[in-house]
Amino acid sequence: MTDSAIVSAGSGRQPGVAQGLTIVLTGFLPIIAIVSMFPAVPAMIAHFADDPSALTKVPAMVSAPGLTVAILALFAGLMVDRFGRRKLLLASTALYGFVGLMPMFLDDLDQIYASRLLLGVAEAAILTTVNTLIGDYWNEAGRRRWLTLQGVLGPFFGSAVIFTSGYLAAISWNAVFLIYAVGFAVFAAMLAFIYEPENDETARKMLGIGASASTPFPWAGVLLFGTVTLLGGILYYVFIINGGMVWKELGVSDPAEIGRLTTIPSMFVIVGAVIFWATTRFGPRVQLAVFLLLLGSGLGVIGMATDWKGMVAGMALQQTGAGMAVPTLIAWAQSYLPFEHRGRGMGVWTSAFFLGQFASPLLVSLARTISGTMQGAFVIAGAIGMAVALITWFIVTPQQPEPGQA
Repeated sequence: MTDSAIVSAGSGRQPGVAQGLTIVLTGFLPIIAIVSMFPAVPAMIAHFADDPSALTKVPAMVSAPGLTVAILALFAGLMVDRFGRRKLLLASTALYGFVGLMPMFLDDLDQIYASRLLLGVAEAAILTTVNTLIGDYWNEAGRRRWLTLQGVLGPFFGSAVIFTSGYLAAISWNAVFLIYAVGFAVFAAMLAFIYEPENDETARKMLGIGASASTPFPWAGVLLFGTVTLLGGILYYVFIINGGMVWKELGVSDPAEIGRLTTIPSMFVIVGAVIFWATTRFGPRVQLAVFLLLLGSGLGVIGMATDWKGMVAGMALQQTGAGMAVPTLIAWAQSYLPFEHRGRGMGVWTSAFFLGQFASPLLVSLARTISGTMQGAFVIAGAIGMAVALITWFIVTPQQPEPGQA
């Protein structure tokens, strides 16, 4: 048996490079929804200057899909388990393309906001289904390989999206929404390469892994990885959302200078992805502790920085932890989930992570009020990250559980 999924062994169809690359590309669609919009925010605020609430509505429009994902991902997980993977993924990706392009033809902020909420519906289904298919198609070694590749490619995709979005935003305030047409290209790839996986029961029996035809839902394991994922999501977005404010407190406000100073440390996301790959053999407890310690210590160093050098050093640590975060949390969650519960379980994971995105700025704002500065808030967040790392070391088992065990 190779890195290909044990779940496909009974069907005669093995997932390969085409399926892996399609899933990796699909996983970036929700990232585009946030990253692509930042270059367009000033142009949109200027276009809707007659609306007195534009300064509030436009940023809220950017993050609106994340809130929908947090609310609906669990329901998407139920649909995945009930109706299958492929049809839901195709339908949600087509919806992503249509709804993503919709603001090009709208000139009302409230209508655009509503379209972004609908985009979140598509993203909830896409993320949940893609993360489920990672567990369906590949065994532990295969998951590690493709999650690592996703982490390595992430910075390059992100940079390409930001560059393209900036170019489109310079053309027109709404031209940036053209980038969502990539959803139709990914849809075509899905149509060609993504197939409905079989239940992994036959393959498990062939391998001598004793699993009953119907396993109970692993409530304890799902509650554990859901809670840690929520906390990890909160910490993950601390710098993404508030890093610019720290630069301002350090006296660096020129966007060009910030971009120059952050280029190298931002590439440490790749280092995190490589560390994830290298530490898989040590089990989830080690990986969780390492990523949380890196993330927490990075945020703490940023909070204590007195100049750009300290900021860059903290970013290098924080970005390394960020590069480990998503693959570590997904791989760990997958280990608890047998086929029949994988959709619901990954729905919980997706909801928890995006709830962390929604809660992060609120909690950072509270910490800033308590400490008096944004850097003080980062120190608090860093301390929490290291504390969570210590707690997970004691409550997470050293080895991967068998799917279906809590």
